[in-house]
Amino acid sequence: MITLMRTTVLLDDDLFQQAKRRAADTGKSLSQVIAEALRSALQAKPPVAMERFRMVTFGGRRRVRHEPAELADALEEDDRARAGR
Repeated sequence: MITLMRTTVLLDDDLFQQAKRRAADTGKSLSQVIAEALRSALQAKPPVAMERFRMVTFGGRRRVRHEPAELADALEEDDRARAGR
């Protein structure tokens, strides 16, 4: 038994126009083109999650954690120092 679901999907204008052109070029309905594209995207293997980066540090035994916000703060401080502020 095939169940169909009617739903609303928001697409940007360019993507909508591309999908309509593909439907016209292939003689399929817009719904068929969107369903095929979604099936294809869902069958693709999801990207493999990368292992969390661990920075190797030497000297001392205390554990050092480097967070993105800390790096941003350090870069900002460096920029201010270079600008002479």
